[in-house]
Amino acid sequence: MNDRPDAQELLEAVKRFLEDDVMPAARGPQKYQARVAAHVLGIVQREWESGDRDLREEWQRLAGLHALVGEPPATREALAASVREQTQRLVLRIRAGEADTGPFRAEVLAHLRRTCEVKLRVARG
Repeated sequence: MNDRPDAQELLEAVKRFLEDDVMPAARGPQKYQARVAAHVLGIVQREWESGDRDLREEWQRLAGLHALVGEPPATREALAASVREQTQRLVLRIRAGEADTGPFRAEVLAHLRRTCEVKLRVARG
């Protein structure tokens, strides 16, 4: 682990540089590209800040839908892989018609709504 500036501070410094120095001086496609780059840095920063928590919460929701017991995987990579696996399992259940009616449908919709909200928060800021 490095001391200061940490990764968050570095991301913020580059983002500020793009927004405050590059974008005002740039024209045409370069201005657009600088804006896109600053936006991407914001996404990376927000994902860095909340990624582990968001993944754990998504895993917990999926575990509830699939009646899984136990703790979520310990590493971020294993957790992300498990979320992808459990999401694919949910896709198969939806395709099979399990979420067409009843309480499971409401649970699936709540999970999908929350998952979309989190993804939009990260993407939009």
